[in-house]
Amino acid sequence: MTALMQKMIETEKAFGILKRFSVLYAEWKIAKKPEQAARFAAKIGFPVAMKIISKKVVHKSDVGGVKVDLKNEKEVAAAFDEITKSAKEKIKAKPEGILVQKMESGREVIIGLKRDPQFGAVVMFGLGGVFVEVMKDVSFRIAPLTKDDCIEMIEEIKGYPILKGARGQASVNINALVKILMAVSSIGLKNKKITEIDLNPVIVNEKSAVVVDARIISEK
Repeated sequence: MTALMQKMIETEKAFGILKRFSVLYAEWKIAKKPEQAARFAAKIGFPVAMKIISKKVVHKSDVGGVKVDLKNEKEVAAAFDEITKSAKEKIKAKPEGILVQKMESGREVIIGLKRDPQFGAVVMFGLGGVFVEVMKDVSFRIAPLTKDDCIEMIEEIKGYPILKGARGQASVNINALVKILMAVSSIGLKNKKITEIDLNPVIVNEKSAVVVDARIISEK
C-alpha cells in the first residue's frame, strides 16, 4: 500500500482556517529581520513569544526555535538572532521568518484531530504541557461533536478539577473550550484532506480560550 503523502499547512494558512471557523487566536505577525520583530512586538504589546517559521521544522522547541516572556524590544531583537543562529546550526538553513506573538495568561490545554481509517475524524482534548506528554491525560470523540459531547470530553479527563478551579482558583471558560472543540470537529468534517490538527497550547482563563500555536497537516 502506498504511504499517504502529507504536507504541513503554512502558519498563515493554518491561522486562516481557524479564523474562518471563528476560533480565537493570539495576535501575531511574522518578521524577517530583528528590527522588524522589535517593532511588531512593541505594536502588539509585551510580553511576547517568538517562534521559528520553517518547513523543515515540526517541533519548534527541538531546534531552539521558541523564546517566551520577552519584555522589551532589546530582548526581542536578541531572541531573533538566537533563533536564527540555532536554526543554521541544527537544520542548516535560515528560518523563513520568525513569528512574534502576544503572550496569553491562563491554563494550557491541547485540542487536536486525527483522521482514522476506520472512524474518520477523531477529536482529542486534554491538559497541555507536561500533562499531555507525561500523563497522557486526554479524551477522544468521533466527529461530529455535539455540545454535550464536548462537555463530556472536558469533564472526563483527570485534570478537570484544575480547569474547574481547584483551591479557590476561578473556573476557566468551559463554553469557550466547547466552541473550539466544535470548530475543530467541523473543520475535520468539511475539509476531508486535513489529516491532523494540533492546537497546542490553547490558553484558557475565566474569560476566553485562545489558540497560541496551530499545526495542520493535509494530504498533498
